[in-house]
Amino acid sequence: MTLPINSPRAKTAVSDLELLRRVALQDRQAFEQLYVAYHRRLSRFLIRVAGRYNLVEEIVNDTLFVVWQKAGEFRGGSEVSTWIIGIAYRRALKSLQHVNVQMRAEARSLEDASDDMTHSAEQDHQRESRDWLASGLALLPLEQRMALELAYFFGHSCEEIAEITSCPVNTVKSRMHQARGKLKELLPELALPTSKFQSGDAS
Repeated sequence: MTLPINSPRAKTAVSDLELLRRVALQDRQAFEQLYVAYHRRLSRFLIRVAGRYNLVEEIVNDTLFVVWQKAGEFRGGSEVSTWIIGIAYRRALKSLQHVNVQMRAEARSLEDASDDMTHSAEQDHQRESRDWLASGLALLPLEQRMALELAYFFGHSCEEIAEITSCPVNTVKSRMHQARGKLKELLPELALPTSKFQSGDAS
């Protein structure tokens, strides 16, 4: 995907590339800047799919350590952000499969952790809707869920997701299609007070 040269995303991509080149030369100040720039972004993605803050912090640190080690291997075949998120994706898959994490139905973004406990009726309704959707997402196979998260919550194209997940674009599209189909079936069930999923009897 070609970006307009003066777009904020294009400028960010250029800045990230310059930082990564400096990191490849073992420039610690550049690495600190890249760390700050990506820590929050990676954390927001990973908390949605891992649901455990201690595990997220471990994956983020592992990811950025790999960036420090392998910055010189980046060949510019994609945006720096796509390359870094791809590393995080693979580290997350490995960690989640190894630790056997049970997905939380009430996955939150990092911003939610510091929210005020007092909400208006509209805010409560919005939170209920987010929790309802999160409950459905938590029941999807991990790779399908990550595809939806990357597309709808983080704005990546199918081509970028294919780069991140190291699979063909058609596979990404297939995962998203299957995930949407499953959500269409799951969400009405989750809306029922006596839902077997809500009672913890999902199989």
